[in-house]
Amino acid sequence: MKDPVSRRHMLAALGAGGAALSLPSVGRASMNQPGAGGDCPDALAQAEHFLGVSYTDAERAQLDDTVEGYLDRIRLRRAAFAPENSQPPALTFDPLLKHGEYKPQRNRVRLEAGAAGQLPARDDDIAFAPLWKQARWLRHTALTSERLTRLYLDRIAKYAGRLECFATVTGARALARARQADQELAAGKDRGPLHGIPYGLKDLIDTAGVRTAWGAAPYQDRTPMKNAEIVTRLEAAGAVMLGKTTLGALAYGDKWYGGVTRNPWAPEEGSSGSSAGSAAATAAGLASFAIGTETLGSIVSPSARCGVAGLRPTFGRVPRSGAMALCWSLDKIGPLCRYVEDTALVLAVLNGADGADAASLDWGFEYDGGAPVAGLTVGYDPAWFEKAPKGDLAVLDILKNAGVALREIRLPDLPYSSLLSILEAEAAAAFEELTLSNRDDLLSWQEDVAWPNTFRAARFHSAVEILQLDRFRRHIMEMMNDLFRNMDMMISAPQMEDLLYITNYTGHPCLTLPVGLEDRQTLPLTGRLDAKPGPVRRLPRNMVLWGNMLREDQLVRVGRLVEKTVNFHQNNRPEMTG
Repeated sequence: MKDPVSRRHMLAALGAGGAALSLPSVGRASMNQPGAGGDCPDALAQAEHFLGVSYTDAERAQLDDTVEGYLDRIRLRRAAFAPENSQPPALTFDPLLKHGEYKPQRNRVRLEAGAAGQLPARDDDIAFAPLWKQARWLRHTALTSERLTRLYLDRIAKYAGRLECFATVTGARALARARQADQELAAGKDRGPLHGIPYGLKDLIDTAGVRTAWGAAPYQDRTPMKNAEIVTRLEAAGAVMLGKTTLGALAYGDKWYGGVTRNPWAPEEGSSGSSAGSAAATAAGLASFAIGTETLGSIVSPSARCGVAGLRPTFGRVPRSGAMALCWSLDKIGPLCRYVEDTALVLAVLNGADGADAASLDWGFEYDGGAPVAGLTVGYDPAWFEKAPKGDLAVLDILKNAGVALREIRLPDLPYSSLLSILEAEAAAAFEELTLSNRDDLLSWQEDVAWPNTFRAARFHSAVEILQLDRFRRHIMEMMNDLFRNMDMMISAPQMEDLLYITNYTGHPCLTLPVGLEDRQTLPLTGRLDAKPGPVRRLPRNMVLWGNMLREDQLVRVGRLVEKTVNFHQNNRPEMTG
């Protein structure tokens, strides 16, 4: 049996998403055959090892008919009800505690950013410019959406193949929408800051008439008939979709049916996942921004690897209607941008409840970039910074000098990674059809830590243990609610695995942003375990702000302060694309 600690580290490094309750069962094929239970007492004796229990021979004999009855129920359900991925469970996770205190917000965004300045002479400088500057150039007729879209399509043609970051490019469609955006702006019809702005969309979010393949070979030809809710919102805002960005198969890692998505700063290594293509395309200047998703690290991890600003919103703030379900109680959608304040502009469009997603929240999003950061409290554990590079320590000084109070904290020593079983169980339920039909063999990644093995192993999770973990999850929600009574956010490096588990399972938001470059050895590509690490390169280093519930505005304000001070983007671009 594979060491679970090694698996946890693999999940945290790659980013994942996924999981619903499942009863223990025997093999996937034999369940469909009469009398599949075989000699039940003997089978139970073997199963006890996986369930962490021990019964006597008499107890096993007594269980014989009962367990066979369980198996009959499973057979009946499978014969009568084989749900599509879009069918949610009856139980819906709510990250807001009934006794919690959450600030009401209006829907309003005011940037701290100043004048946009003159349109740069070089196309590369336009491509890497902040979204908010591009928006102002569009309105001052210095730039057209058609020119900006062509610029990005040219860059996609030049670089995307090497980076393997686009699954589908919708060039003709994008140019048509760009021309429409220019006509509307010329006529005085302004749909907002994203009007005419080109973007990339993670290829697990449905687009009517455009292939949405979930990064997985079994779904390569899947073409939905309607748009996901957020696509409808982006279209209403006038944004221009350039194409579908790659993701690791079924939202895990950076290995998809067409290859492995590369890090623009070091193409010999993967971009991490699962929002692999969104992070790579944004970092490489192939789009103004991109949309990603996270279940357990899939925005944080690739954003850190590729050196972009990734905003993972509060669970439920952005509706997931029309997006592939991996884990109904964990999946989140958020923006990946080069600049911090741009994430607020995108989130303002994505935000809001939708009736087709029972977990979506009817909550306003309000951001004031001119509000001071002085008086905010940021928590940190000194142990997180004991071996940190000077740049990380400098960020603490930036906060202190701006009037932010730094508060030392200690997280209780609890087995947070045990919550992973919830994800595994829900993911196995979401993709049960792959396991039962043996179509999981079509997935390109088949190692121990990949989805096929995980989905099969999840059949051995105890339903009782999953419920106990759900109670543990509630305990952690209460713990975090108490911690945030005395602070506004926490700060750490992206590799803080406990915080990744905690905040994903509680639903708290976070913002990761680049703060400098570091010398590190490049990593082997996913799926090539026999490969040795590559050469040492100068690569981005990110930090993460972990925020209070529904307070993405505070994360963006503090992130903007750090971004301005470290000035990462002034001279830093991937060599191959900049």
